[in-house]
Amino acid sequence: MTASNDIWLPAPTDLTLLPDEIHVWCIDLEQPETKLQSLAATLSSDETSRAERFYFQEHRQRFIAGRGILRTILGRYLGIQPLQVEFNYQQRGKPVLADTFADSGLAFNLSHSQGLGLCAVNCTREIGVDLEYIRPMSDLEALAKRFFLPREYKMLRSLSPNLQQEVFFRYWTCKEAYLKATGDGLSQLEQIEVSLTLTEPAKLQIAEDWSLFELVPANNYVAAVAVANLGWDLKCWQY
Repeated sequence: MTASNDIWLPAPTDLTLLPDEIHVWCIDLEQPETKLQSLAATLSSDETSRAERFYFQEHRQRFIAGRGILRTILGRYLGIQPLQVEFNYQQRGKPVLADTFADSGLAFNLSHSQGLGLCAVNCTREIGVDLEYIRPMSDLEALAKRFFLPREYKMLRSLSPNLQQEVFFRYWTCKEAYLKATGDGLSQLEQIEVSLTLTEPAKLQIAEDWSLFELVPANNYVAAVAVANLGWDLKCWQY
């Protein structure tokens, strides 16, 4: 299932997350200085320290925007101020809501690439999102051979070079979204089979029931959301 870049709507003021819904937020990480200052004020001390460790100002500003807007979004669901949102960190640094908020059942995942971020939110189920900017890769074939299954690699090799880029990142985001949802690392990429074509949306070739959504949040970007179970209603919001 795909969501093109024309269905990203402004979020309603009375934001409600129903049990069968997934909300995906598209976040512009290129924010003006005044906005960055107010977002920086919502960060915890460890997030502020982390922001200060970035060598390039651009990366520091994107981190502040991404984390501050994540806090703002989660605060809306939880009915609290962005500053009051607390995180725990799983292995590989994946943020999850602190145990204080366990009763909310709120689950989320975040991904960013270049100047864009995506945040996927739902209730109680494992969820993963991955976003990639489609860019030329000199080692594309080598990476595909290393991380893709033979059938996937063969499909990629059958395409013209410009289509190879897009399809490579489609495969990558689908696999990565699933692995982010399960908490498994990139080392498992070559074990997750994805079937897709130029005209059909991707499907996970796994035994368990998982839903996979492909998204196009902006030109030259592809993304995917993986979530446990079936029957989800996907809503895409523009922050």
